[in-house]
Amino acid sequence: MTGPRVLIIIQNLWVPFDRRVWLECQALVASGYDVTVVCPKGPNDPAYQVIDGVTVHKYKAYAPGGSKLGFVWEYAYSFLLTLRLVFRARKAGRFQVLQACNPPDIFWPIAMLLRWLDRTRFVFDHHDLCPELFQSRFGGTGSLPYKGLRFLERMTHRQADHVISTNDSYRRIAITRSGKANHDVTVVRTGPDPDKLRRGVPDESLRRGHRYLVTYIGVMGPQDGVDIVVRAADHIVNNLHRTDIAFTLMGAGDSFDDVIALRDRLGLGEYVEFTGRVPDETVRAVMSTADLGLSPDPKNPLNDVSTMNKTMEYLAFELPVVAFDLIETKVSAEDAAVYVEPNDVARYGQAIADLLDDEMRRRRMAKLGRSRVEQVLAWKHQQKAYLGVYDQLTGHVSRAGDVARAAGS
Repeated sequence: MTGPRVLIIIQNLWVPFDRRVWLECQALVASGYDVTVVCPKGPNDPAYQVIDGVTVHKYKAYAPGGSKLGFVWEYAYSFLLTLRLVFRARKAGRFQVLQACNPPDIFWPIAMLLRWLDRTRFVFDHHDLCPELFQSRFGGTGSLPYKGLRFLERMTHRQADHVISTNDSYRRIAITRSGKANHDVTVVRTGPDPDKLRRGVPDESLRRGHRYLVTYIGVMGPQDGVDIVVRAADHIVNNLHRTDIAFTLMGAGDSFDDVIALRDRLGLGEYVEFTGRVPDETVRAVMSTADLGLSPDPKNPLNDVSTMNKTMEYLAFELPVVAFDLIETKVSAEDAAVYVEPNDVARYGQAIADLLDDEMRRRRMAKLGRSRVEQVLAWKHQQKAYLGVYDQLTGHVSRAGDVARAAGS
């Protein structure tokens, strides 16, 4: 007999590429839930597949650009295609729980519809602050789009039977800004899997003839600070006269072409490599070779209170981190990172050079970061709270032994 049916909606990524959502799916399946996901297609993905017991319906992604109007068209398209696939998936039976992951905050009408049709409970997995994301990219809090995003956030929170927040800052916002009760909001951090994300054998060829290698992994949008890495590299090479440091930046996003153009304009092709999106094997090789990881997220209304997945991954790979002094970044990394005065490019570059020159400090920070992942941040610690939300809403009793084995697999 199958357990309660769960539907998970994602719009900005796909499974299994979205590490957080995939870990959630695996935890639910291991504990006896029947899980279906609706999301965009990744490269060469089929429209329908079953992956490790998770049924996945996918639609062709549409991204017309990073403008305000582009976001409106993208979200309207995604909503309609998602709604279509939700009803296709529903033919196999009613869903007991719908989980919507943001961004964007647009799927609460689907939750209302399923609640009316099937008494489906609604869980909101709050990944990003959409109003702050808009503010950080376009500025201003008095504009109609910003007010519209606040409305969508408030409706999503209020329609949700339970909100899952990625950190305590997000939890406070759900309670103070949207009026959720304390007991209806649970913190579930995006914890890495320390068994899968661990330092391996380095590949010295990845240093490209340089003594040191530093790396960045993640999205490359206007708010992610990849341009700061390029400008910091320029400071290191041309002002500090350091030619012994290579930079490998992995990922893609709206700013990808712009930061490559900036690198070329500054004549840093010998030092700064952009790989685009790469397979896990390449990520593992680079992270196992690098000497430190970069979290250049500038201080803004979004970044200051957001948990950065890349920071967690650096810690898992025993990489000391260079970051700006942001509230939630300090909560994540604690003493495994060096914190620089926000948005100061020269100081950021100097911090990179100084940390590379202090091998003993790097070793100490690497051990602290790995220990923090294993003892506090790892998904096996986080999934207990996650499954607790579902068990409470459905009355299901999770199979603890299977869950523990899945977390360690």
